[in-house]
Amino acid sequence: MKSLKNFKTGDKLKIDSEDKGYTGILMPRSELADEKFIVIKMDSGYNIGIEREQIKNITLIKSEIKKEEFKLKKAVPDENKPKISILATGGTIASRIDYITGGVHSAFSADELISAVPELEEIANVSGRQIFNKFSENINPGDWIEIAREIYAQIKKGADGIVVAHGTDTMGYSAAALSFMLNTPVPVVITGAQRSSDRGSSDAAVNLIDAATVAAKQIFGGVFVVMHGESSDSFSLIHPGTKVKKLHSSRRDAFKTVNALPVGKVENGRVVYFKNSNSYKFFSGQKNKELKLDAKLEKKVALIKYFPGMNEDIIKNLIDRNYRGIVIEGTGLGHVNENLIDILRTAIDAKIPVFMTSQTMHGRVNMRVYATGRKLLNIGVISCEDMLSETAFVKLMWVLGHTRNHEKVREMMLTNYAGEISGKTNID
Repeated sequence: MKSLKNFKTGDKLKIDSEDKGYTGILMPRSELADEKFIVIKMDSGYNIGIEREQIKNITLIKSEIKKEEFKLKKAVPDENKPKISILATGGTIASRIDYITGGVHSAFSADELISAVPELEEIANVSGRQIFNKFSENINPGDWIEIAREIYAQIKKGADGIVVAHGTDTMGYSAAALSFMLNTPVPVVITGAQRSSDRGSSDAAVNLIDAATVAAKQIFGGVFVVMHGESSDSFSLIHPGTKVKKLHSSRRDAFKTVNALPVGKVENGRVVYFKNSNSYKFFSGQKNKELKLDAKLEKKVALIKYFPGMNEDIIKNLIDRNYRGIVIEGTGLGHVNENLIDILRTAIDAKIPVFMTSQTMHGRVNMRVYATGRKLLNIGVISCEDMLSETAFVKLMWVLGHTRNHEKVREMMLTNYAGEISGKTNID
């Protein structure tokens, strides 16, 4: 195995392996990195791992390249521009790159933000704050409350719009949670990056610029997600916070509005609304809302994906552990195996409301069509209409944070608070 003892992080190396040669800057080893590989950053901006056993020779091209001197540009307030607050929860969307060493550095002060993404200064007076720094899979309901409280505080201080930088994997959950917890007269725009700032194909800067554009120029409030509308940089889409889902693991246009149309798009610095869409009609009708924070959540709620052969012990375990609500992602129009009906009846008799969404994602739950669905309705399982499973899960947490009365829970779950239920489901 080829040794690196004569080389340091930041050295520019030429590495000859069994199949080809590579040139790049030696990158620092992360705590979970496999010692069998050497990682370098190539001139293209991409990192590559090279198996040590395949390396025949390593040649030093240039010794430890010095870090790039990063000069801050001073933010100059302009009283004619709106004020937006950029709040970071993790990820690299609000980062700057040292283009010499390839390192990525967080940028959250106003000066750092406009130095890293100078286009922001043309859009608004920008302030920045990091709430916390977590991978999105580590964000939990308590974090949603913390984000909501900080947004509320920033709007109370006079922010005309909010941008939340967030990891993409659980962005849909957070967007839904904020949609229910905040009644906001200004736009709250969540954005992120599918590809990090040190990659040549990064979408970070474009997403941040377009999100800031919506936060600064949109004429009505609400919670929205702004991400790439197609794989190129041509435009971004404005998704309702309760109707958006990540549908691809890595594509830049991974986010789509489901069972509705987007509110609009951002193209060439302009916000263009889709005025015939139900999403636009809902949010544009919410103008002049009074700012309110309602962050009560019941955390003992489960989202269960039905699968063939699912055992009733899964539901029994939730009953035994005193869970307060269950959302089941059923098949098709909203079905599960009839063998689960008795245990679901037991849950409902124990005052645990059970709601049904669909694994098909597109379309509406309708349990009146087939016998199994009618049996589920008869025992008290409640349809979630065309809500996304993630949205229904978060909404039930919010509803149960306010009431345990079964009829009131049903009523609130079927009330359209944040555009989560479409009066008519769009068919592509």
